[in-house]
Amino acid sequence: MTDDLPTDGTAPRKPTALRRIAAALTEDLRLALVHGAARDDPASTTASQAWLISAALAALALGTALWLLAGYHAGFVRLNAAAALLPGWLWQGLTSLGNEHVAFALSLFVARRHPRVFWTLICAALVAVLYSRGLKPLVDAARPPAVLAPDAFHLFGPALKHESFPSGHSVTAGVFFGVLLLFARRLPWRLLFLVLAVLTGLSRIAVGVHWPVDVAFGLGGGWLAAWIGLRLAARSPWGIYHGAVHLVFVTLGAIVSVSLWFDDGGYTAMALPLKALAVAAVGVTVIDYLLLPLWRGIRAQRRASD
Repeated sequence: MTDDLPTDGTAPRKPTALRRIAAALTEDLRLALVHGAARDDPASTTASQAWLISAALAALALGTALWLLAGYHAGFVRLNAAAALLPGWLWQGLTSLGNEHVAFALSLFVARRHPRVFWTLICAALVAVLYSRGLKPLVDAARPPAVLAPDAFHLFGPALKHESFPSGHSVTAGVFFGVLLLFARRLPWRLLFLVLAVLTGLSRIAVGVHWPVDVAFGLGGGWLAAWIGLRLAARSPWGIYHGAVHLVFVTLGAIVSVSLWFDDGGYTAMALPLKALAVAAVGVTVIDYLLLPLWRGIRAQRRASD
């Protein structure tokens, strides 16, 4: 580096220990991103794209049919009552999967080994934010707690009353599990990710804060955002291979993960699991991006000196 070159003609100074460590970490990350990106060949997602598009169109068609034929509030009371047959903690756990912070924390577990998946998640999330955050204030539909009597349905967590359309948790679930589905090569995994997204959407009805129409449009929009995110990620490969860009979003994810220690989203049954997720997500990040690369560097130096 130019800072290490003296101007008096003497021998160049050796880089400091800190700079050697930074250079080693940078090179280790560069190699990890190259190898990880090659592991997830986008050409293998053709069949998964057909699955995702079909699911998205089906969800949007269902939401439209419900709204036009039976009304915006159609199906809520029956589905909410049926969901009450299962324990509340189960629905609180499923609905937490649609929490944006939870999705970001979970993405850290695949970020380094599957950088193409991670970057696709980021691109899809940006599209989903425009969809969800744009429609919510524009439509500003009343939620069930603002329309129904308290004893007319089952409610878990906070009694949210405004900006019901679309379901933000359903959008997040559609994006997160939709992207995983896009890169899944085996049928059982595709089915699992599809079912988890649907269950997360249904949980919003079960906890009493969204109408079925909200969920249908949330899942449909989230799945479409995942597909668009795949296209955007393919057109911007710098987000996959550029170490600095990758680290910015990983660091942001780690910061967001810490918030799960303090905020359970109003679902008390999930307080302890979310704390555990916060610790695990931050711990995995430190191990993957700092401790293991340093250990590999130390071992390489020892082998070189033997």
